[in-house]
Amino acid sequence: MLLTAENSLLLLIDLQSKLAPAIHNNAEVEQHCRWLLEVSRELAVPVLATEQYPQGLGVTVPSLLTLLKSEEILEKIHFSAAQEPHIQAALADSGRRQIVLCGTETHVCVLQTALDLISAGYQVFVVAEACGSRRDSDKQLALGRLQQAGVVIVSREMVAFEWLQRAGTAQFRQISQGWLR
Repeated sequence: MLLTAENSLLLLIDLQSKLAPAIHNNAEVEQHCRWLLEVSRELAVPVLATEQYPQGLGVTVPSLLTLLKSEEILEKIHFSAAQEPHIQAALADSGRRQIVLCGTETHVCVLQTALDLISAGYQVFVVAEACGSRRDSDKQLALGRLQQAGVVIVSREMVAFEWLQRAGTAQFRQISQGWLR
């Protein structure tokens, strides 16, 4: 199945200021998430972001926080965002059935959210290079488990090209300027 911009929602999981420094390759993960967020804005794909217990783990990292509206940031206490009634409602209200996930930690909150979303009937896509864990081995195990459970593992460019569908548009030209970032 291909992603479509009209049926997708980007869900950023727990990219928080106090957790980020502990994440393996955190600068790259953050950069890839920011790129996806910028592409989603260009293509009118809705965005939600979660914060796991922000009193302890801090708020969303500044590079992403500046691109998010306050109503798009949803606090959670469960590891799985899909266990929070207000997040379930936000996803349902969006009308989108394809959820593109990125964030941290791959083997905890991203994994549990993805598995719960699959169980709820969503098509779930996890962007490999835009996810991170403290240990890369945990990330790799999680990606394998997710794939076995029916989650589609994708790259950020797969997401962008599927959302775009074709070249030769103003949106393609705008987004393709960022391919090298």
